[in-house]
Formats: sequence, C-alpha cells, structure tokens
Amino acid sequence: MTTPTPTPTPTARGAHASRVLPLTAALLTGTVALYLLLVAFGNITDFGTNRQFVRHVLAMDDTFGDDDLMWRAVTSQGLQDAAYVAIIVWETAAGLVLAAGTWFWARRDDIRARTVSTYGLVMVMLLFGAGFIAIGGEWFAMWQSKTWNGLDAATRAFLFAGVVLIVNHLPARQDDARP
Repeated sequence: MTTPTPTPTPTARGAHASRVLPLTAALLTGTVALYLLLVAFGNITDFGTNRQFVRHVLAMDDTFGDDDLMWRAVTSQGLQDAAYVAIIVWETAAGLVLAAGTWFWARRDDIRARTVSTYGLVMVMLLFGAGFIAIGGEWFAMWQSKTWNGLDAATRAFLFAGVVLIVNHLPARQDDARP
C-alpha cells in the first residue's frame, strides 16, 4: 500500500510562487551584471583590441567614404581614446550597479532590488542602444563596415537587458505577495 503524496496547501504554494519571480529576476540580473563586468574586464586587460574597434568606427575609415557623411568622422586619437575610456567606465559602472541589484534581490529587498536593477539595465540599454546602435551604427555609419561592425553584438546586449528589465517589472500576483 502506498501513501499518497500530500497536496501542498494554498499558503505553501503561494509562498513558493511568490519567490519564483524574484529569484528569476535575481538570476537574470546577475547574468547581465556578469556579462558587463566581463566585458569591462576584457576591455581593461586587453585595452588595445577594442580600442582599435572604437578608433576605426569613429574615424569611419571602413565606410563607403561618402563626402556627405565623412565630415562626422573623429580622427583625433585622443578623442577616440577618451570615448573608449568613457565606454569602459560606463560598462564598469553599469556592471557594479547590476551586481548591487542582484545583491538586493538575494537579500529579498525586492523594492530596492527592482529600483537598482532598473537603473543598471537602463544603463546597459543606453550604452548599447544609444551608444552603439544609434551613434555608432547610424551617426558614424558603422553599418557600412564589413570589418568594424558591432551592431549584431550591440543588438543582442540591448535585447538581453530589455528582456531582463521586463522580467524585473512583472507584477507579483496579489495572493502571492508577502505580508
């Protein structure tokens, strides 16, 4: 004779369900934080590789060379390097903000976690959306380059952060909310 498996009570089921969404938000926020911090670490420890990328995009030296666009090119290596350092600082700051958001999710401080995570995720979306897709892709015509085109990678990062932002803001069911 087998003993039937007890059915969880509504209270136990609700308590479990109320933590699934915050756990998901924590794990996804932590994943974006890890990604950004690894990108920043790579840019710091291998400074030259992506510096060349930024220099070529800003110089527009691998675009179609249309005179109507080339006036936008930034050829000063000092300005190019300043832009690259600003990108690294932004990546690092966004990664640290997201790490803090992950910490708040882990501590079950959902309100602070959602707020801090939102700031970090919007920072990521601004970097990759405004910075790489809009400014790099359109203003500096990065889309024209076969070699120095980072639009696919930027789009992936932008969408990844956007999906996590949506998850962070999904409403909890009222019957699952903690007192």
